This record gives sequence, structure tokens and C-alpha cells, in this order.
Amino acid sequence: MSSRWHRAIAELSAQGGAARAAAQRVQDVPSRQRTTAAAISYIAETDYLRSASALLRAHLANRRPPRRLPVASVWPCLRDVWKDRALDRRGGVWRAVPQDTDLARMRSAPSDPLLAAVIDQAEALQASLRGERQVDRLYESYIPDRTGSAAASLLGGGRTAPTLPGFPDPGHPLNRAFPRRGATGTRIQPGREAEFNQLRSDRSAVHARALSFGDAVLALLVEHRAEGASPDSGRLRGAGRWVGREQQLVPDRAKWPTKLNGYQGATLAGLGWLVLACTGLPLTFGHRADLLSHYTLLFLAAGLIACTGTALIYRHGPKLITAPGPRAAAPGIAATVIAFAVWQGQDPVADYYFAGPYDRYDRQYANGCLAASPYRHDAVQAMVDDGVLTVTPVTGGTPLRLGPAEEGSTHPLRPLDRATQAVLTEHRC
Repeated sequence: MSSRWHRAIAELSAQGGAARAAAQRVQDVPSRQRTTAAAISYIAETDYLRSASALLRAHLANRRPPRRLPVASVWPCLRDVWKDRALDRRGGVWRAVPQDTDLARMRSAPSDPLLAAVIDQAEALQASLRGERQVDRLYESYIPDRTGSAAASLLGGGRTAPTLPGFPDPGHPLNRAFPRRGATGTRIQPGREAEFNQLRSDRSAVHARALSFGDAVLALLVEHRAEGASPDSGRLRGAGRWVGREQQLVPDRAKWPTKLNGYQGATLAGLGWLVLACTGLPLTFGHRADLLSHYTLLFLAAGLIACTGTALIYRHGPKLITAPGPRAAAPGIAATVIAFAVWQGQDPVADYYFAGPYDRYDRQYANGCLAASPYRHDAVQAMVDDGVLTVTPVTGGTPLRLGPAEEGSTHPLRPLDRATQAVLTEHRC
């Protein structure tokens, strides 16, 4: 057995143990952490299924296993969103179910009792996938009997609602979303109750079947790639590392209230204005720096700031508005003051750092060392040509040639010839 196969089988064994521990943890964890434990369990089972499928494909093709088994990453930020997504999608297990091409590859391989067990588990997983896709299509919109009870309608009374043109299946989502001719309820299609129960049972069994499929693949690989000797559990990656660490993964945080009071609304408005003020920073500085030709990058930067600010408000906002009464408005007042300072201060700051050639001349020379000379601000004529600022005294004298004279430049003006350098030296500039 190669060292890579040894390492891959050891990691697969570790993922299987973590998936089982995560499933048991859902039953043992305190109720406030149960949803986090369920998300970890779903992801760990999906990692086990995906890794087993990847190693099985490599085994059947007689290739080396992948260097890293495919595992889902745990988002370092916005873990609340990660958890909700994992719960909504059951960890992505439906996309990890072996496809028809995988099943055909298994069946075309040489006969083997262990491979036959793997095929049985793959077929069971496909049955679960069919249950997920088809169970909702066994519902239909119906028109209840006016003289009968609601219970009698659910037991077969009433009439199936007419279907939409071009969609003859009464279980089609459009027929259920847009019922016709007085349809007021939804029920299981009469005569298909047994099929509905079977599909629902298959769908709910997907997690147990994912573990069984991984175990069957592990037994096959141990027999054929490890010479029957089960290796010790290897390195564990992915969600399995967080089993038993639910509080550390997604700490208990304040939740958004169902309805904001006036003080909480004021705080939310102040935070929103702060995000809006910060969003304008790239556009303001880009305009002053004469970078509007790169408007795509500027708008991307503004969008990134807006998305980051919105995410931070979503993440930390509930904690900021938990104070009772008027104290809940204190963060909003502080955010409003900061937003006002940012809004009013970004233009002067941008003008200072990205001043034009005339403003830069006034700042460097006319209002400083040349303030009492014929080159003061109100006694000269200035002109910019090809990156050169020419300053000519009205009363006559040596013209100053300074550069670089560019809009949005941060470089100071420097003398471009000896005559200009002599004038500035004379006035101790």
C-alpha cells in the first residue's frame, strides 16, 4: 500500500468518526446550541460522503488518491450565516449524492461482495435524492366540498383544482402556487399516500445512508488498498474539528428584535449613515486624485466598503441596541457624529493631499517664503502648460518654472531650471 493511500484511508476513517460523533452530539448538546451542532453534523456527514466518493472513483480508476480530501470550509467570518446556510441545505448533502455515472462505473467494475455493498448504499442514497425531488410533487391544490368537512376533503373528498395550460401535472409547483377556480387548500393527491410516505421516509434517511455509504467505501478500501489492516485515524479537517466546540464556533449572540423601537431605529439609522459616508470615500478621493478613468475600481472599492459595513451592522448591531430605553440610541448618536465628521471632512482632506498646481504653489511658496516678495499670490500670473507651472510677476522679474504641475498629484513643486532655483534660494525657500 502506498503512503498516499494509507494517509487517505486514515483521513477518511477520521471523518467517519467525526460524523458519528457530530450526529450523537446533536442529541447531547444543550438546547441553545443544538442548531449549531446540527449544522456541524450535516457538514461532517457531507464531507464524509464526498471524500468517500472521491476515493472510490480513484480506486475504481486505479489512480492515486487526491492529496487533500474534499471538505467544506468553515467561514472565518459571518459564521451565523454559514450555520443558517448549512441548515437550509442540509450541509449540501443532496449535491454530494453519487450520480448515475458514478453508479454505472461501480456496476462495470469486477464483481466483489464489498463493492456490491457500496452499490446498494449508493442506490439507497439515490432513492433519498428522488424523495427530496419528488415528495413535494405529490401535493395538489383542491376544491373542498361545500357540504363536506375539511377532514373529509383531506381524506379524498373535494375535487382536484384545474391545472394551468401546459402543466397537466397537478403537483407541479406552478399549479400549487397559482391555484384556480376556488381552490383553497393543499393535500396529498388521492391514492398516492403510500408513495408519499415512502418518499418522505427515503428523504429523512439520507444522513444515515450517507454514513453507511462512507462505511462501505472505507471497508472496501481497507480490504483492497490497506491489505485488510485498518489504519489509525488520520488528520481531521473541515467541520469535524468543531465537534464539541459549538459555543466557540458560533457563540451566543444577541438577536435582532422582531420590532425596533424609536431609540433602536435611531441607532440603526446612524449606523447606516456612517456606512454611507464611508462608502463615499473612494469616490471623493478618486475624483480629487483625477482617477475617474478607473471608475470600475473606485465603484468596486465603494461597494466593498458598503458590503463590509452592512455585514458588520448585521453582525454586531443587535448587541449595540440591547441597552434599555434611551441608552439604546447612544451608539446611533456616536455613529451620527462620526458620520458627520467623515462626510464634512473628506473633501478638505482630499483637497489637501491631492491639491492642484495652483493650490500647491500657494501652500508651498506664495503663503510662505514668497509671501513678502513680488511672487506673492496677488502679484503674479500663473499658467500650466505640459506639466509645467509658469509663475510670472506682474511687476516684472524672472518667471518661475515649477513642476510637476499635475491635477491630483501628491508630489511637491520643484524648480525646473537654474533661474528658478536662484530665485527660490534668494528668498530662502
